[in-house]
Amino acid sequence: MLLTEKMKQDGFSPSERDVIDYLFAERERIHDQTMKQIAAATYTHPSILSRIAAKLEFTGWVELKEQFLEEIEYLNRHFSDIDANEPFAAGDQLMVVANKLAALKQMTIEDTLSLLDHEAYEQAVTMLSEARHIKIFSAIHNLSLCHDFKSKMNRIGKQVSLCEVDAEFEAANSDETTCALLISYTGESDYTLGLIPYLKKRCVPMLAMTSLGENAISSQADCALRLTTRERLYSKIGSFTSNDSIHCLLDLLYAGVFSKDYAANMAYKVHISKRFDHRKISSEVMQEEEHPFT
Repeated sequence: MLLTEKMKQDGFSPSERDVIDYLFAERERIHDQTMKQIAAATYTHPSILSRIAAKLEFTGWVELKEQFLEEIEYLNRHFSDIDANEPFAAGDQLMVVANKLAALKQMTIEDTLSLLDHEAYEQAVTMLSEARHIKIFSAIHNLSLCHDFKSKMNRIGKQVSLCEVDAEFEAANSDETTCALLISYTGESDYTLGLIPYLKKRCVPMLAMTSLGENAISSQADCALRLTTRERLYSKIGSFTSNDSIHCLLDLLYAGVFSKDYAANMAYKVHISKRFDHRKISSEVMQEEEHPFT
């Protein structure tokens, strides 16, 4: 759950709620304000700010303020014009719908890239590169997005399984040479969380792909990559941004693994494709030339 969502929940006193309301109202303008200044502006005592931080499980006010400002910056970025839940309106013409969705896809890629931490990305690529077997665990609607990733990885000799049935057995039959990729937008899926004890018992490295903020899956994974976090669970036209973000991260992971041994992977892929791809073409643009890696 995002910090900004936690701050909107019940459980705060009237004085604490006054401070929280002030933070949301002033947003970026609190960047250089001290505890005393915020307390004076809200007619409260600085100890109220410390109490809010403690309730939200932060070590102090400064840590809370930093994360709050980071989330505000994230939520303000890229998506000022198009609502991820309702990116087009009832009266929009078809080409308007098309252009709005295209713009949303571009924004989603930029947003996903802005959330990509270099160290986490490097760790994730290393985990996949070193694994003898990659198993993807997720709800069925997310697994359907992973078939292209599986195909790409298989074409460079990496074994990938989409664990659509008997996921518990797949988890229990894994070991330290397996990498488990856990995909969950909420990060709180009972289905996926239930697999973690099996994976931990078998010492399986776990890579999570989940939303921004604190959640149960990211806290237990060895590495976490963040999905763009703009959609509500149900009241939306479609899962446009979350699906596109998953696709984007999967492509980045594939590209990272490929680049680890670029020449060998290119040679293997071209060799396999030439041997088994017998499609006929009539366009010169699609015509293959002799490849240097063959």
